Formats: sequence, structure tokens, C-alpha cells
Amino acid sequence: MENCLFCKIASGEIQSKKEYESENILVFHDITPQAPFHVLIIPKVHISSMNQIGDLDPEILKEIFHIIPKLAEQNGISEKGYRLVNNCGNFGGQTVNHIHFHLLGGRHMKWPPG
Repeated sequence: MENCLFCKIASGEIQSKKEYESENILVFHDITPQAPFHVLIIPKVHISSMNQIGDLDPEILKEIFHIIPKLAEQNGISEKGYRLVNNCGNFGGQTVNHIHFHLLGGRHMKWPPG
């Protein structure tokens, strides 16, 4: 999608601080981190939100959830714990219409989140 911020980041048109990249997914650091460790995990193909998750190749979804514990371990947050967040739609707090997951850690997470 030509006007999608995350599609532009995935294509390299907009620079990001990459944490991990494969053919199908990109993990990059959030520009406004809410925790000492805060990355975004996105598929490189455009899927608007969790409501369209059925349109995402199951192998890409599998890769996303396979890399999460590895990232947590590599960044020293797996033992104490971390939070994985997906915002869907306006009321859910989604601000970029490209499915993405926030991986946050390095501090105690409170509940409710807000």
C-alpha cells in the first residue's frame, strides 16, 4: 500500500533501527518507546489489522510468533517477562493501519494498560 508508513519502513523507503529482518517480517525499534525494550513486529506484506489476519499467509504468522521468544531471550527480557500487544481499530488504539505487534520489556508492566 503506497501511503502506509509501515510498508514504507518495510521496503526501506523510510529508515528504521532494525532488530531483525527476514524475507517475510521486519522487527524494528519503536520511535516512542514505552519500555526500555520496545520493538514493533510487522509482516512485510500489507494487512490492515487483526480483522484481516485470515488474509495473512499462515507461515508468516508462524514466523512472527516463532521469533518473539527468541527476541525476548536475546534482549534479556524473557526471564522476568514481557508484554506483547496488538491494537486493532480506533477504539483499540491502532494508529497505523498495518498489522503490528509491540514487544515490550525491561520494566514492570501495570494492569490495566490504559
